[in-house]
Amino acid sequence: MKSKRALITGGAGFIGSHLVDRLVKERWFVRIIDNLSTGKWENINHHMNNSNVEIVIKDLKETSEILKFTKDINVIFHFAANPEVRTSVIKPEIHFSENVIATFNLLEIMRKNDVEEIVFASSSSVYGEPEKIPVHENAPIRPISVYGASKASCENFIHAYSKLYGIRAVILRYANVVGPRQRHGVIYDFLLKLFSNSSELEVLGDGSQIRSYIYIDDAIEATLIAYMKKRKTFEVYNVGSDDWITVLEVAKIVSGTLGLSSVKLKFKPYHYGIGWPGDVKRIALSIDKIKSLGFKPRYSSREAIKLTTYALINELSTALK
Repeated sequence: MKSKRALITGGAGFIGSHLVDRLVKERWFVRIIDNLSTGKWENINHHMNNSNVEIVIKDLKETSEILKFTKDINVIFHFAANPEVRTSVIKPEIHFSENVIATFNLLEIMRKNDVEEIVFASSSSVYGEPEKIPVHENAPIRPISVYGASKASCENFIHAYSKLYGIRAVILRYANVVGPRQRHGVIYDFLLKLFSNSSELEVLGDGSQIRSYIYIDDAIEATLIAYMKKRKTFEVYNVGSDDWITVLEVAKIVSGTLGLSSVKLKFKPYHYGIGWPGDVKRIALSIDKIKSLGFKPRYSSREAIKLTTYALINELSTALK
């Protein structure tokens, strides 16, 4: 049987590189396109000598440069994006360029080369500050960050191309995905601060912000289930865990995992207890829809935080040696 052929944009990134590992393990041919603006070469260099993996260092904003790399592809997993929500406040043009323009260019290439399927990594940030949690897929899309707005814009472009050109699309609105190789987000931020000063930890916000966290293995499993069991031309799924915790609890788990029992927490609220402009006070996802396909998260938010903390301590300690 002929193997499936996938293109993974952002394949050197955190989620993308784990997806590469999983598809390679399942004997797919995988082509990675990444401009390494946020992706890391060390996330994928173990595939360098694998004949079923092709690594292309190109930028999706350069359409002519990547047109030829989609001609023999069955499905595109579109994970290329700038993941830093706080960056969008300071430099909003980065998210418009790296997320919206790159996605439009990719859709045009799909149209021209008759690539029929796309799986898009969206975000819970498209919901903004929901009226109640957990939030369902049919909730209003009201982003309050440029990052969230860019993801919502990408979803709309994909929907239009799906209706106009018959592209089959799966949209995955991820909660906070955590795990090995992560180099952004709250756990990474806390660890860097505690490595610098183990007696005090700055927490952006008042600590009561509510979040749902999903471990990377669960996120990848949900991604493939949603792709394999797609039913309609355009489908949207929330991807997260069944629970949620506060940022204060995350701080305690991280410091406790480091063996630090007397860390002084220094809270730095921006407004109404949030951490920065565009931050939300609480967000958690209903995952009933994707669970109906057979997905069941193996890890709770707390377990995901603890597993990730152990992994990042090991990775960062090794890097600092």
